Amino acid sequence: MAQDYFRALRDVALVINSSLEPKDVLHKISEQTAVTMGCKASTIRLLDSTGRFLLPSAASGLSADYMRKGPVEVKRSGMDGEVLAGKTIHLKDATADGRFQYPESAKAEGLVSVLSAPLKAGGKVIGLIRVYSDVEREFSADEQTFMEAVAAISALAIENARLHDALRNNYELMAKHAYSVYED
Repeated sequence: MAQDYFRALRDVALVINSSLEPKDVLHKISEQTAVTMGCKASTIRLLDSTGRFLLPSAASGLSADYMRKGPVEVKRSGMDGEVLAGKTIHLKDATADGRFQYPESAKAEGLVSVLSAPLKAGGKVIGLIRVYSDVEREFSADEQTFMEAVAAISALAIENARLHDALRNNYELMAKHAYSVYED
């Protein structure tokens, strides 16, 4: 089993190195994580600029209806608040745990157990990655460690993509400015 986690981490690292397009990278990470963990689905959510909402950034295995269930508000989701405080959290039955914001939607989607890990970059939490199981299950210490490792390299990928976008935008602004100065 540990061999599978090493291969999966290698595959996630290869995905991250293959593109600077955040949507593509995050979707592939989400997909690979669900498959490796033997789960029905996975999501990656990032904090909005206010820090009040978790925005869907990638998902695999979830219906469009589930993804449109409503905003994930940090203060209304006890589980997400704990994850954003830096903890990896496991809910054995999300449909019966008061810390899960949308238990009815989870039940309708056939989701039972969830495992969430924080995405940390530059010393702060920027979001989370979560897997959803369609059966009640415990997640092993190896599975939790794998999730934390995927979360760490995912956060790095997100920050690299953000830096790349900022550099590209700065370059385009400088080029536009230089062109306009040259025209004058």
